[in-house]
Amino acid sequence: MSSAYATGHYQEAGIMYPEEARALAQKMLLEDRPVSVWTDKTDYEHNDMIMVTGQVAHISGFPITVTVVSPLNSIVTIDQLTVAEDGSFETTLNTAGPMWKYDGTYIIKVNYGSAEKSNKVKVELIGGVTFEPDYSTPTTDKQCSVNEISADGHCIQYSISGGMVTGATLNTNENSIVININAEDDGTLTIDPSTVQEGTFMVLVDGEESNDVEIDGNTVTVMFPAGTEEIEIIGTYVIPEFGTIAAMILAVAIISIIVISSKSRLSIIPRY
Repeated sequence: MSSAYATGHYQEAGIMYPEEARALAQKMLLEDRPVSVWTDKTDYEHNDMIMVTGQVAHISGFPITVTVVSPLNSIVTIDQLTVAEDGSFETTLNTAGPMWKYDGTYIIKVNYGSAEKSNKVKVELIGGVTFEPDYSTPTTDKQCSVNEISADGHCIQYSISGGMVTGATLNTNENSIVININAEDDGTLTIDPSTVQEGTFMVLVDGEESNDVEIDGNTVTVMFPAGTEEIEIIGTYVIPEFGTIAAMILAVAIISIIVISSKSRLSIIPRY
């Protein structure tokens, strides 16, 4: 028996070449999965086109939803594709956009009508910007109660009528606390800045010194007209910094002591 006859005989008996066997195995695998997806390569640069191809096992009339997730776990793009009559679908993704600028693993997810009918494929992008995650612990503002306002991490008690407090900051250069408000009507702000300030001696309402102020110890009550946006309470000392005004007061006190001491020394000089 010749070799040609033997080859023809085995082909007629149903023997397949390796290429045919792989194709049949792939077909059986696709039929076993509700939806499959793959790309033409695994590694891309940031100006490449990604060819995405897929297959559904049973056509149900739904579109394929494609979602791409970046290495930062953010969504790069979302698209819907129509499934062909043979159950196949395909699309092209352009990696030149700004949403693709980071190097790393991008996940291409496909969904076919339900969570059970989903699949994904991963690709690597190189030659762009390296993402460096920040593992430092973020700082959070101190949580204050309902009747308190936060100013640079300090909680300050207050009450207000005729408006609402929108924020507060400390100005250590001026030894003051600045309270921002939204005043729809004439009103009153009562505040106890003892946690951040001592010795209140001046109050500014929208930058102008106010005389409608009552000071009881370290509790300050300020009357304000409608439309007021800012109330600044100036003291002799603001935590945590020894500011300019406090230094001036200390300097005046030292000068006074020197003057008094000088007078005392003069008074004890004997007269002839």
